[in-house]
Formats: sequence, C-alpha cells, structure tokens
Amino acid sequence: TTMIRKIVLNKIHHIKSQRHLHVEAKISALGLSLPSPAIPKGNFSNFVRIGNMVYLSGHLPQPAEGSLIVGKIGKDMTVEDGYEAAKYVGLNLCATLKNNIGDLDRVKRVVKLLGFVNCIDGFSQQPAVVNGCSDLMVKVFGDKGVHARSAVGTNSLPLGVPVEVEAIFELETEA
Repeated sequence: TTMIRKIVLNKIHHIKSQRHLHVEAKISALGLSLPSPAIPKGNFSNFVRIGNMVYLSGHLPQPAEGSLIVGKIGKDMTVEDGYEAAKYVGLNLCATLKNNIGDLDRVKRVVKLLGFVNCIDGFSQQPAVVNGCSDLMVKVFGDKGVHARSAVGTNSLPLGVPVEVEAIFELETEA
C-alpha cells in the first residue's frame, strides 16, 4: 500500500505540475507574456480575497516589455489601438492574480470585468475597446473566461492611459 500511495502521489504531482502550465501555456501560445505585477500607487490593495472570490483593482495597460500605453481613443488612438491596450490590461490582471494565488489554473470563473475607456466626447464604441480584455480572458481561460461586463467612457484616466479594467474572479475551492 505504501508503494501504491507513492505512485498515486507522484501521478497527482505530475498532473498538478502539468495543470500549472495550462493557462500560462495558452498565454505563451498567443505570443504573449505576463508582465511584473503592478504595485499599487496609493493607499489601497490591488488584490482582495474574500473566501473564493477575488477582487482586483483597476489595472493599466503596461506591456511586459515597453512603456505604459497612453492616449485618448478617438483623438490619438483608434479603437484597434484601444483593443490592444485592453489586452495588455488583461495580462496585467492575470499577473496580479498569479502573484497572489500562485496558479492561474485555480480560476474557476472570470465573474465580471468593469472597463473604463478614456475617449473623446461622442465616442460610443467603448465595448469594442474593452473587448481586448474580454477576448483575452476567453482565449486564456476558455469557457471559464466568459463573464459579465460593463464598459464605460470617461474624459480622463490615471496617467493618461486609454483603458483601465477591474475584475472579479472566483477561485476553485482548495482541497
């Protein structure tokens, strides 16, 4: 029985180690990488966990390599530029999540995204911009990435970024 237990534990460890790479492997397969997790620049936490629910503060479009993306949609950025920026926000959300929970495969569900779009007056394609983050969540988490969402236009965002997104995730129950 000791030998059987060792075999089972080795298989479980092997499965967990493969599982650990699953979501991150999808990110790599998309030709993307996680940036360093953001450090809050104020008196707040960018990650709060209550039970199996995780609440992430608004994140900005900071690529793993390169400078913070800045601009206003409809003025000096297109909807497509905003979509790409929102994708980088999604990667930043994943980086914060991984930094705090260790394994992105522990995500049971992306529950909700709230996206803010820095845009000119009269701009009405905020959902098309925030789709950059939403599409990334679905590509990375599969069916678990389908979520509720709001996309709101605003005249300004911190540091002049074109998009900011906050998120709510549900985690698998720990065994």
